[in-house]
Order: sequence, then structure tokens, then C-alpha cells
Amino acid sequence: MTKLFEPIKIRELEIRNRVFIPAMCQYSCENQDGIVNEWHLVHLGARAIGGAGMIIAEATAVAPEGRITPWCTGIWNYEQVAAWAKVTQFIRAQGATSALQLAHAGRKASVYRDWAGKGSVPLEKGGWQTVSSTSEAFEGYEAPRELETAEVYEVIQDFAEAAKRAVLAGFDAVEIHAAHGYLIHQFLSPISNKRTDEFGGSLENRAKILLEVVKAIRAEVGLAMPIFVRFSATDYREDGWDVEQTTQVAKWCADAGADMFDISSGGLITGVKIPSGPGYQVPLAEHVAAEISEPVAAVGQITDAHQAEKILQDGLVDIILVGRASLRDPQWALRAAHELGVELDYWPNQYYRGKFPE
Repeated sequence: MTKLFEPIKIRELEIRNRVFIPAMCQYSCENQDGIVNEWHLVHLGARAIGGAGMIIAEATAVAPEGRITPWCTGIWNYEQVAAWAKVTQFIRAQGATSALQLAHAGRKASVYRDWAGKGSVPLEKGGWQTVSSTSEAFEGYEAPRELETAEVYEVIQDFAEAAKRAVLAGFDAVEIHAAHGYLIHQFLSPISNKRTDEFGGSLENRAKILLEVVKAIRAEVGLAMPIFVRFSATDYREDGWDVEQTTQVAKWCADAGADMFDISSGGLITGVKIPSGPGYQVPLAEHVAAEISEPVAAVGQITDAHQAEKILQDGLVDIILVGRASLRDPQWALRAAHELGVELDYWPNQYYRGKFPE
């Protein structure tokens, strides 16, 4: 069998193949209450029907002020848990597994969704005061308030409580969002972290919030549930976060209880040149994978089955995240299996007449 359709086991979780759907925000909680609805069920469920092994649900706020937009999903109350449970039950019924990406947007919170405007949502229109590692604003957004040391510990507890709710909602794993310029990334990067307390300065101190989140979540979810971490492996600026720091912190995260690392890039600052192109982030994932024993996932313009298979066959990366290509084609995994000559036993019975011709 091809590598792409080999099962993978992470802790006690058996995943039917190595095609993972990454977290992709939908900004579709129309009541602005963080409660998922039919859109999320259909969106995520379609990709489970489409053959993916793991569906990672979108960046989901651990507290109301952690939402990127007022229309983002949440996991800070039990009404949200009940709504998510319908989604996870459907995904599981299709033979796929699910993870919830736990997130806090920090200074990149309280903004308009892509099709509704630009910049920060004013307080009088449902926005809120944002918080961060710093009081410096992300370009084009309102300035955040710098978190007090005690408040950082409250955020850590928010992540732990959210993970506990994710278990109740039926998710098989959780992913900590430490990428794309959101709150944990804001602490990790020396560009956005000039703090002088225990959460600033050295790499160990800047990574402390993430390591404490990993430990707190592990204490809440027990030993069986996998914990993933998504990193941006570079800020694309010499004085910023880079792949060497990412690799070191991934090692510390593994020691603290994390199990898989999802390697993306960028998002902290504007005005940098990102060398975009097919598989452009794969070398970053391979760099991390060469230094650790835990599974590593590659992401970023991986659109073709043979391209994905070659990345795995090269022997460093363990998992392929198919994002925008799966937005265009929810059955990407089924199509990839056909193109690679793999006969799957989980083609949906209801879609049997749509199987690719021999």
C-alpha cells in the first residue's frame, strides 16, 4: 500500500490514513455565540465522507475574547459542547476521527470576517478589547492590552478547561494553535514578546505559556488522547521566530506530553516576503521531523496525490494536511486513492455509483 493510505496510530488513536484536513475557519456562527450549526456539520462531515483520516475542526476559541471574529466557533460553555457533539458523532460514523483546534487569537481577535469588512470590529458593533503578550498592535488592527502575569495563567487554565469540554464533545484529539500570529505565537516570537516577567526574555520563558498549556491539557484529558501542536516555523524575519526555535520548543512540548506537530509558517507580522509555491512549507516540516521522534505533518499547497505520496516516501514527514484543495474537492482523499491505485474499503455505500471508473 502507498504511504498516504497507511493507517497511523497516535497514542491509542487509530487513524485510517494519513490524509488530515487542517483547521480552516468558516466564520459562520451567525448568532455570534460560538455555537456550531448545520454549516459546520455539512462542511466537516463532507470531508469525513470524502475519505480523510482525521478532520481537525477550525480554530475554536477557549474564551469569548479569544475569537478571531465574532462569528468564530467556541468551546467555553456546555451549549457549545452539545452542538459540537453532533458533528463529532457524524464524523465518527463515517469512519474518520476528529480533533478540535483550541485557540486564542490575542491581538488578532475582534476583527471582521473576510467578506464583511476589514480591520477591528468597533466595540459598539460587537467587538471587544483584545489582549496579547504586548501592547503593540498588529498592523491595521486596534492595539491590544498587555496581559498581566496572573492573567497569563488564567489563559492557560482556559485552554485546559476547553480541552476537557472537547473530550465531552466527542473529539478524539485536540490541537493547540501556536501559529499564524495568534496569542501563543505572540508569546513565542521575540518580535512580539518584549516582556520582562517569567513569560518573556529567553526562549524557555517565551515558550513557557505553550509548555504550561500542554501540561495542563495532558492533566485534563489523561494519557490516551493525542495532543497536537500547530507551529508557524518562521516569521520570515531575521530577528523573529525561526525553524531552529520551533524544533527546540517541539522537543520540550513532546517532553510535556504533546504527540504530533503540524508545521505551517508566517502570520505574526505583515510586510515580509513569503516564498509561496507548491509544497513551500514542506522543508520546514522536514527540518523539525529530522530532529524529533514524534509524527510531523506537512501543509501548504499540497494539492496532488502523487506530490503528497512523494513527500511521505521521502521518509521524514508522517502526515499530509490537505487544506484549500479539500475546500475545492471534499472527496480529495477518495480521488487520491484512485489516482494512486489504492482500493479502499471505506468508499461510502451511498456514493457507490459514483466510484471512479477502472
